[in-house]
Amino acid sequence: MTRQPEAILLDVGGVFLLPSHAHIRSALAQVGHTVADDEAIDRAHYQAVRVFPMDLEGDEFMGPIWTDYLRVYASSLHVPEEVAEEAIEHLRNEYVTGWLWSHLIAGSVDGLRALAATGVPIGVVSNSDGTIEARLREMAVLQVGPGPGVEVRCVIDSGTVGVEKPDPAIFEPALEILGIEAQAVWYVGDTPAFDIVGARRARLQPILMDPFAVNGDFGVACVRSLSDLAASIG
Repeated sequence: MTRQPEAILLDVGGVFLLPSHAHIRSALAQVGHTVADDEAIDRAHYQAVRVFPMDLEGDEFMGPIWTDYLRVYASSLHVPEEVAEEAIEHLRNEYVTGWLWSHLIAGSVDGLRALAATGVPIGVVSNSDGTIEARLREMAVLQVGPGPGVEVRCVIDSGTVGVEKPDPAIFEPALEILGIEAQAVWYVGDTPAFDIVGARRARLQPILMDPFAVNGDFGVACVRSLSDLAASIG
């Protein structure tokens, strides 16, 4: 990270929320596989996002590439090869439900508070289903204006605006609200193919959320937490 930001935009998945441990365990239990370590379930997501090609243009990840993600996810959790395909189908069923992404990452809200305390304007830009602002408010994570969580300037949801990362157009509403040039804005996300590519196309500075240090080879700055990000702002 070079120049200090005039604003910071944040993703939601992999930054605040991860798949529910209970849902993942339930899916894998159907093939007789047990995962005891919560951290292993979290790490599997960050390892699996590597498979998305950096030249994605839209919904391709819902097809074969999405299956590749789930295959790496299962492999990361040491699912035996003989039940891997069945496990992938059970995981797929969980991933298409709106309730899967409900595990609040430990320390993420405290990190957001530390980030807000720097005085840098903050917003959210997320590929979601139109409900992410309400969900984050209900979880007392953040909201636009006063409320139970940290106050942010905007929450842009692809399901509401009709365009999703890596299309750079998803960032336009946030930049308009912030009133800040794209080059002066940092964007923090967890998935290189969506977040690095989308931010670069929109001329924002991408920063990769990489808490397990598994994705440091994508040529951008990485942080392990929002608290670390806040500490980098002088």
